[in-house]
Amino acid sequence: MKKQFLLLLLLVVSYSYSQSQSQSVNDYKAIIIPLKYDFLNGENQYRLNTLTKFNLNKSGFVSFYASETIPAEYNERCSLLYVDVVKENGFLTTKLFITLKDCYGKIIFQSITGKSKEKEYQVAYTEALNEAFKSVYDLQYKYNGSLAAKVASAIQPEVVKATQAPVAVVKNTVSEPVVVNTVLANSNLLYAQPTATGFQLIDSTPKVIMKLFKTSQPNSFIAIKDTVQGSLILKDNQWYFEYYQNDKLMSEKVAVKF
Repeated sequence: MKKQFLLLLLLVVSYSYSQSQSQSVNDYKAIIIPLKYDFLNGENQYRLNTLTKFNLNKSGFVSFYASETIPAEYNERCSLLYVDVVKENGFLTTKLFITLKDCYGKIIFQSITGKSKEKEYQVAYTEALNEAFKSVYDLQYKYNGSLAAKVASAIQPEVVKATQAPVAVVKNTVSEPVVVNTVLANSNLLYAQPTATGFQLIDSTPKVIMKLFKTSQPNSFIAIKDTVQGSLILKDNQWYFEYYQNDKLMSEKVAVKF
């Protein structure tokens, strides 16, 4: 119980800090690149995702595709940024801009709008995206580690208090969830793509398997799979989709890569 309390305290402090402070891109370790941008029809169409990674790496960032296996040092998703490329409406002009968001969907940085009057999509998108990246280069990114340090220093006094305080013993009257082995639980790894309201989990097809909606806690989401609504919760470093079925709490293990 003490361990769970400390974890909850860490999440609350981290969330409060992220909401109350103006963040810089230098506070974040790396950037996650989605497999597909919303204005395009296919994964890495016109090689824009590849071009994004090339420019991010050239700008000094460490970047990973959403489908990559990320090293353990980058497993804390709130230490990462999530890039998106957005298309603006324009008559006879292709307009693109870049956003870098934190794990709550808050925009930390938005680029200038890159423009191109080229008629061929491949050329126009490439030209517009490269122009938008000029303002990313101007950031002169260099990771400073300040976000992790400030969160650690903010929570340290509270951790000391928690370890010294007596722990009340509360009888658990809630029945344990029924853990079931389902196709979802035993399927291949699902990949999280950032959306305006949270994430969507896709398989390697890619097919959308589940939609996630942000809550005030980074390790808990409102989740919808087909017509079933429940929650996706992180417990013991494993994600579980929990929902009610015939008045019974069901729990499905889900392999997710954020």
